[in-house]
Amino acid sequence: QVQLVESGGGLVQAGGSLRLSCAASRTIFSINPMGWYRQTPGKQRELVAAITRGGRTNYADSVKGRFTISRDNAKNTVYLQMSTLKPEDTAVYYCYANALGVDSWGQGTQVTVSS
Repeated sequence: QVQLVESGGGLVQAGGSLRLSCAASRTIFSINPMGWYRQTPGKQRELVAAITRGGRTNYADSVKGRFTISRDNAKNTVYLQMSTLKPEDTAVYYCYANALGVDSWGQGTQVTVSS
């Protein structure tokens, strides 16, 4: 299992940008995939974006063209660049990793987008 620590959440106005970071406790070179999920009260956690070890990405339709996921294996960190934020992007964002079949989750970081 790998420990994940998110950072970068906060309050932003609609149309603004934020970058989330997810720092892993060990090398992420072999972790496949890594990604970001989000959850709002009363709703299931949903996939926002994922990235494979080879750099292939996958996005929820609601964020395509606005969010970009990337990974820096040298820094053991995955990023989520969020642009043109909307109030409906408000949620707790969780970092996710699958290492050798074991799922790991971060503690979550709150993103609030005001209208």
